[in-house]
Amino acid sequence: MQISLGPILYFWPKAKVKSFYQQVAESDVDRVYLGETVCSKRRELSLDDYMTIAHELREAGKQVCLSTMTLLEAPAELRQLAKYCHNGEFEVEANDVGAIPYLRELGVNFSLGSAINVYNHEALRRFVDMGMNHWAVPYELSQQWLTEILQQPIIESVRDLFKTEVFSFGHLPLAWSGRCFTARSENREKDQCELCCIKYPQGRQVTSQDDKQIFVLNGIQTQSGRRYNLINQLPGMQGLVDSVRLSPQPEGTLEWVKRFNNNMDGSSPVKLAADESNGYWLQLAGMVQAG
Repeated sequence: MQISLGPILYFWPKAKVKSFYQQVAESDVDRVYLGETVCSKRRELSLDDYMTIAHELREAGKQVCLSTMTLLEAPAELRQLAKYCHNGEFEVEANDVGAIPYLRELGVNFSLGSAINVYNHEALRRFVDMGMNHWAVPYELSQQWLTEILQQPIIESVRDLFKTEVFSFGHLPLAWSGRCFTARSENREKDQCELCCIKYPQGRQVTSQDDKQIFVLNGIQTQSGRRYNLINQLPGMQGLVDSVRLSPQPEGTLEWVKRFNNNMDGSSPVKLAADESNGYWLQLAGMVQAG
């Protein structure tokens, strides 16, 4: 199995992003996703900046994929989406189906992000027929579900045409909204947010009345309060999953890459922290930590 590094979901300063990817270039990561997927107002890096980083990562031997926005709300965002799709060099991850017509027109293969709902074999086959060659499974689905869908005859017949990836580390993206909850938490209007989310490099925690963390606010994206971690489920993924995705964290991401690599065969299990979960993959409630 390969290790993929998803796009940075939080709003980091440009210098921090560039420094992070310099370290990624020297790491054991196999595949890297680049791009802003949450909020179009986050413009610390332009497409040209991401292309420069993409070239550096490719020269370091990494597979590179440009990730597109998940929620498209304005004509300017569609124009930016078209630029990503027409980059001419790197594969594109479609996080909104609006990207797919551009990619089909170009006749290029593409990746399908976890935010696009694929809940049955017929939908999956439809995307394969459109040119999908890499599929990130929806966040909340289980190992049993994935096994069953890949065993369907119409999928088995094209199984060699695409790779399957599972989100395996990080706070789970649960929802996107037209409103910016980080701005609202500071009593700001969305149009006058002053990009306040840059103050929260790992999102803003939301706790319940009994002081339990239940969500993380990340601009218009709401994430799980608990960090998802499937490091101890890696042995059971062998033969089923082609790559596992880790979501970049402000600190320690590449240490986790090493831990994942070391436990591919189950020889180096890790005791999960109290605030980590693995429930969805085990067909349990998402907040549950089992095994």
